[in-house]
Amino acid sequence: MDNFLVQLQFSASITGPICLMLLLGVVLKRIGLINDNFIDVASKLVFQVTLPALLFLSIVRSEHDFSSSMPLIIFGLACNVIFFIAVTLFTKKLFKGSRDNGVVIQGSFRANTAIVGLAYIANVYGDAGIALAAIYVAPMTMLYNILAVIALTEKQEGDNSSSVKVMGIMIKTITKNPLVISIIVGLIFYFISIPVPDMVIDAGQYFANMTLPLALLCSGGSLDLKSLRGDKHITWFATINKLLIAPLLITMAAIWFGFRGVEIGIVFFMSAAPTAAASYIMARAMGGNATLAANIIALTTVASLLTCTLGIFILNSFSLM
Repeated sequence: MDNFLVQLQFSASITGPICLMLLLGVVLKRIGLINDNFIDVASKLVFQVTLPALLFLSIVRSEHDFSSSMPLIIFGLACNVIFFIAVTLFTKKLFKGSRDNGVVIQGSFRANTAIVGLAYIANVYGDAGIALAAIYVAPMTMLYNILAVIALTEKQEGDNSSSVKVMGIMIKTITKNPLVISIIVGLIFYFISIPVPDMVIDAGQYFANMTLPLALLCSGGSLDLKSLRGDKHITWFATINKLLIAPLLITMAAIWFGFRGVEIGIVFFMSAAPTAAASYIMARAMGGNATLAANIIALTTVASLLTCTLGIFILNSFSLM
């Protein structure tokens, strides 16, 4: 019984701070201390400045041998592609003919790795974990964008112009993604051993320290649980895929392939994170059901606090993390 309580307390100590920051975002938005304009501007600041700074500094100051991380990256990419194919086939069979299938599929696989996933990893493993997670996030971000386009593109016989146009926009977006760029630049600095002046590191650290608190506040402030109306069964279907099936299957596969410690933690947190906010933007841009996408984001964000706590409890009980 004592061991059970210790494990439960450990699990809650990881998810608790994130839960409180999200709740604080909700409260501050409710009382009018922050508004939609603040959330929009702060989210851009996080995405374009503070989060890239965090990822860059985590890499250049890391003592991890990133060349040994290739098996983890290949595993993550392969598992996510396989899960995407499986959930696509199952969704189209279960909701045959539905115009919302693409939104549901995207909500089922596209995880919020850069914010919530990194927040969990930072709580458990600190800067060393963030550095390794950054290497995992970069290819996963590119993969999510590609798979999202595939899921959301309407298949129209004899008309490939729309798909080609969207693919062009997607490739342009990826190549200009600040997160991907910061990780690549960080790796270049790391492998070539380019010195970074202490003044630059100190200034960058000020930005980096803002990242997770500000991002979580914005995530909480942007939650709108009142929007959870209509299509509840399809919203829960995507939520179950995202928070239960994906992390369960992918984490079990990682254990079977022999990953342990921080690598298991990264695999679990990145697959158990809620649906990414970018899925709403992508769905709206490609003419999908944006309301449904927002519902999935809101429900997975709230429910993930419970599922992640349970997952941490189980993995830590078996000394796998």
